[in-house]
Amino acid sequence: MKVLLVGSGGREHALAWQLAQSDKCEALYAAPGNAGIRECAACVAIDAEDVEGLVSFAKDKEVDMVVVGPEAPLVKGLADRLREENILVFGPSAKAAQLEGSKGFMKDICAKYNIPTAAYGRFTDIEKAKAFIEEHGAPIVVKADGLAAGKGVIIAQSEDEAIAAAADMLSGNSFGAAGHEVVIEEFLDGEELSFFAICDGKTALAFGSAQDHKRAYDNDQGPNTGGMGAYTPAHMMTRELHSQIMDELITPTVEGMAAEGCPFTGVLFAGVMLVNSKPYLLEHNVRFGDPECQALMKRFDGDLLNTLVAAAQGDLEAARSEIEWRNGTALCVVMAAEGYPGSYVKNTVIKGLESAHTIAETTIFHAGTGVNDEGAIVNTGGRVLGVTALGENAQEAQSRAYEAVALIDWPEGFCRKDIGYHAVAAEEERNLRNTQASA
Repeated sequence: MKVLLVGSGGREHALAWQLAQSDKCEALYAAPGNAGIRECAACVAIDAEDVEGLVSFAKDKEVDMVVVGPEAPLVKGLADRLREENILVFGPSAKAAQLEGSKGFMKDICAKYNIPTAAYGRFTDIEKAKAFIEEHGAPIVVKADGLAAGKGVIIAQSEDEAIAAAADMLSGNSFGAAGHEVVIEEFLDGEELSFFAICDGKTALAFGSAQDHKRAYDNDQGPNTGGMGAYTPAHMMTRELHSQIMDELITPTVEGMAAEGCPFTGVLFAGVMLVNSKPYLLEHNVRFGDPECQALMKRFDGDLLNTLVAAAQGDLEAARSEIEWRNGTALCVVMAAEGYPGSYVKNTVIKGLESAHTIAETTIFHAGTGVNDEGAIVNTGGRVLGVTALGENAQEAQSRAYEAVALIDWPEGFCRKDIGYHAVAAEEERNLRNTQASA
């Protein structure tokens, strides 16, 4: 098959790395790709949101299958246009992509199909939003309804802060058109995890769990980011919780979307909050997480192309045997440019990548990278590298990832030093209990 991968981040490099390993992958293109993706795919200079440009390229190259990485082109209708041209695509229609494109739409689906989630309201009028906030009190969560590059969520610690955030969003000052409607919801206090499922419009197959680290600095301090690291599987995942998430959050969503006339094909990424061991849906995303995808792809041991093709063809059961996992834990440490998520310097040279690749079971996925005139790897974005390692347990995966990080020579970069600390602490606690039990 000739395959076109859309996107340019660490998620897309991880997907390209897996897709290229499939026996069925005759040619792999990436639009626009990055300096790492070019090692396993032919990169083409078409923006990920250039819907007509991507469709034209797919037709010209007689592409058999398109895999869409980011959410924005899905919300803009890329999957619909490809299907009009009878080109297989892994990704939801624009209508189905509203699960991420509109937080209000997602919450309404939850309410209609009895999916556990936080109590909420939808508002375009600041006075009505203010009344809701004053009725429910703080802390309270204020969200821009539309896509805001992962930044449209404010956890307000006071009513005044919440009202100010809602007013700023509705005015268009903070998130433009994405904030013309806001969703305000109760604050859920618990531990968060990511859960993934591959869907074919009718059914869903679980595709792993992970835990992301959003804050910029160690010990979950500093501003929120797009993600500073992740590991899989999530340390709190059990068979019981897995079944509960599938039965109460994933399956009702897939069945509900089909009933609404917009069947969901693609990857469903559920942000889940555990409150007293009960899972609540925080949000749905319609693509793989970044950096969760890097960890998932490192641990995945099946044929990814076969799996995604089966979903795109509406016959996911045919790929059930393709979804296999290597034992242990995979962990991704994100290296970012100093100053991220604020302002940062671009085009700084990154050295030592070849040395980092020598660490056992370690792969360096590129996100915001390019090549300068001298042929050196440079940063072109804020989140730049995903140093990803597999280990027998979280501690070994963490150790390998940071051993590789230490070999990367990039003075203008930084990373958190504690990615996976929840999982390592949980392993240490289990080991201590086992030791005490056998004493």
